[in-house]
Amino acid sequence: MAVSVASCCFSLLNAPVKIQSYSSSPRCFVAASQKSQTSLNQKRKSLRPDSSPKLNPEKQNKYPGKVRDESSGPQTMAFKAFGSPKKEKKESLSDFREQQTDPAKIHDASFLNAVVKVYCTHTAPDYSLPWQKQRQFTSTGSAFMIGDGKLLTNAHCVEHDTQVKVKRRGDDRKYVAKVLVRGVDCDIALLSVESEEFWKGAEPLRLGHLPRLQDSVTVVGYPLGGDTISVTKGVVSRIEVTSYAHGSSDLLGIQIDAAINPGNSGGPAFNDQGECIGVAFQVYRSEETENIGYVIPTTVVSHFLTDYEKNGKYTGYPCLGVLLQKLENPALRECLKVPTNEGVLVRRVEPTSDASKVLKEGDVIVSFDDLHVGCEGTVPFRSSERIAFRYLISQKFAGDIAELGIIRAGEHKKVQVVLRPRVHLVPYHIDGGQPSYIIIAGLVFTPLSEPLIEEECEDTIGLKLLTKARYSVARFRGEQIVILSQVLANEVNIGYEDMNNQQVLKFNGIPIRNIHHLAHLIDMCKDKYLVFEFEDNYVAVLEREASNSASLCILKDYGIPSERSADLLEPFVDPIDDPQALDQGFGDSPVSNLEIGFDGLVWA
Repeated sequence: MAVSVASCCFSLLNAPVKIQSYSSSPRCFVAASQKSQTSLNQKRKSLRPDSSPKLNPEKQNKYPGKVRDESSGPQTMAFKAFGSPKKEKKESLSDFREQQTDPAKIHDASFLNAVVKVYCTHTAPDYSLPWQKQRQFTSTGSAFMIGDGKLLTNAHCVEHDTQVKVKRRGDDRKYVAKVLVRGVDCDIALLSVESEEFWKGAEPLRLGHLPRLQDSVTVVGYPLGGDTISVTKGVVSRIEVTSYAHGSSDLLGIQIDAAINPGNSGGPAFNDQGECIGVAFQVYRSEETENIGYVIPTTVVSHFLTDYEKNGKYTGYPCLGVLLQKLENPALRECLKVPTNEGVLVRRVEPTSDASKVLKEGDVIVSFDDLHVGCEGTVPFRSSERIAFRYLISQKFAGDIAELGIIRAGEHKKVQVVLRPRVHLVPYHIDGGQPSYIIIAGLVFTPLSEPLIEEECEDTIGLKLLTKARYSVARFRGEQIVILSQVLANEVNIGYEDMNNQQVLKFNGIPIRNIHHLAHLIDMCKDKYLVFEFEDNYVAVLEREASNSASLCILKDYGIPSERSADLLEPFVDPIDDPQALDQGFGDSPVSNLEIGFDGLVWA
């Protein structure tokens, strides 16, 4: 099954363009964009002439999308939009609804002038060679004006940006834009344009409410197939919690049958009243399906903007931090002493979540803020619909408190939980852009991340390491899986040249907590030997003084500017508050599809 997402249009500078398709797990959506990158073989030839790992093109640059942590949906707070550049007053969502637009206005030039074309130059990190960047490439997407000198677009349209420019309809001039904030999990970004000329005569769009099924919807943007603005029309097919390909999260989404193509990303979708009801961002394609496009609803946009306004930054969607199981089976409910046809079973609690302080495995959650949770893990939605329980969690902000009604050993209880963003053992995106690394005698250590897995290809990572990446949870905040990425051949590391993508567990007998901890242990070491213990009892030993002497020579031979990333020059702060957390090994439990949300189980 080929799965793809309508992304921005990509083209490599001074190089042929090729279309790449990325595979995905069921119920997740992955981007198919015009983007070409230097292959891993080419990048590694200069460093390892004898190594030429084979890449599977179907797995290259894949968005895994297997997280089941951050649920989503509308929020309870009224949305406050940014006013126009010449007005200081900010208007609420109720104000938008009152200003209805005639359906014919959608074809009016002034109405479409709020939609702009985005030109972005990207320079992504090279996760296999973390001391350098990949070759830059360009892309185009769409955005629209929301006033106060701000534009709204998709986060993936301006990911790893080095330059962003925008152009209005009917104008031949491009204006420099600045990325103010990116919400990776909800795939939304906020841009600003300082030029007053750009905003002359501009009328920001008005955001509407969540549509109903079969409501008409019109998508506007700058997709492939031409240079001018494009308009496609369809209806709302479905509204439910949906997998977001870029953020690898589950948030409320609107499914439509209007055509969405590469370049439409970031463009608005309108209802018949001329209100913007969401942001086009992805499509689902397979041989069995057609006309399945997705729009980020204004309720998610509202959550993003309110978060940014309240905190001065984007803090992200919170999660409960539990693995849940449906209670559809009567015998299972009877065994758990659940008298009614309701509730979901807590199967696992993440150690890093606040829920670990009040919830236990075997608890049954029967209500969330006094709203009853059904045995299928759903809650009432609008007048006659039901939606996934995670929807309620997504209405909250990081730091909010939720009251849970639970049944524990047949006894009803009320507990309060602080909701926070999930702590990922293997992150889907790298904060700050550039990955951490340290090179010791040619041994390159770096934290495992999903972008590294995409770049290396799953086949070269190994099943055991991939299993940990997919299904393990962090035991404490700041924990990382540190791997030996590759070995830069030199006399000092003879015999280790073929080692790559192996998890390092201990240094001189001390368990490694993260890459910064490893760097700290190496800096403090006064022993004669540096002993690295890897998975499957593999050991690498180096003489400390010989390693230090060879380091400068290795860096010079391979053209590497520094033996470690800048963040590892900062003092080390121990992330462990509770030493007992180290006693819980990650990745030791059996793994099955049940762990990632299939067959009635799902992260909330």
